[in-house]
Amino acid sequence: MCGRVIVKWDEMIPAATDSELAEWVLGVPEGAVSSWNVKPTQQIPVALTSAKDGQKRLETAYWSLVPPWAKELKLKYPTFNARSEGLSEKATFKGPLKKQRCVIPVTGFYEWTGPKDKRIPHAIFGPAPILPMAGLYSWWRDPAAPEGEGWVLTATILTRASAGIMQPIHDRMPVFMADELLHDWLDPETPGDQLLVDAVSEASVPIASELHEYAVKPLRGDGPELIDPA
Repeated sequence: MCGRVIVKWDEMIPAATDSELAEWVLGVPEGAVSSWNVKPTQQIPVALTSAKDGQKRLETAYWSLVPPWAKELKLKYPTFNARSEGLSEKATFKGPLKKQRCVIPVTGFYEWTGPKDKRIPHAIFGPAPILPMAGLYSWWRDPAAPEGEGWVLTATILTRASAGIMQPIHDRMPVFMADELLHDWLDPETPGDQLLVDAVSEASVPIASELHEYAVKPLRGDGPELIDPA
């Protein structure tokens, strides 16, 4: 799974220039700030291509996908992650899969090991300053808001069975976005079906072997000291 991420804008923006995300990551979204402890329901970066006008955008989104039919922003079940297996059959996700796919660019993420009373967090990073993850997005509108207002961009991160260095840490990991499939994933004209999901999921396996991780102290508050080795 993936329930905590690191977003360092001062590293990601310059690194994007030489990455497959260069056309999307052009600057820091308004109001976005770096964080070493981003949790579900907080704001995460989202690179997307609008299905309406084809515009390539980098936004921040509420981390937990909320379907348009939901009456409230906070759901009774968790949607910050979406299992890639059988994704096209799941009511909450099959709609966004068709044309509302996105990439979540992060600096790194955390995962925990050990017994419940002695959990040890590990900071995990990719081979480059940007670690892109496959995701989905959805627009949700507050039914109590005035006409034309109350729109909230929401998003989820896809997960799959762990591979590479993630196997000893957790049985699930994010679906890392491979360069060769990034443009297809972000193109609303690409058929959004299970075949595409499976291809993206499988292409993430080699990336898992390029990750590096180390144990850190318990996560309290926010700041760069959170990623200091324990």
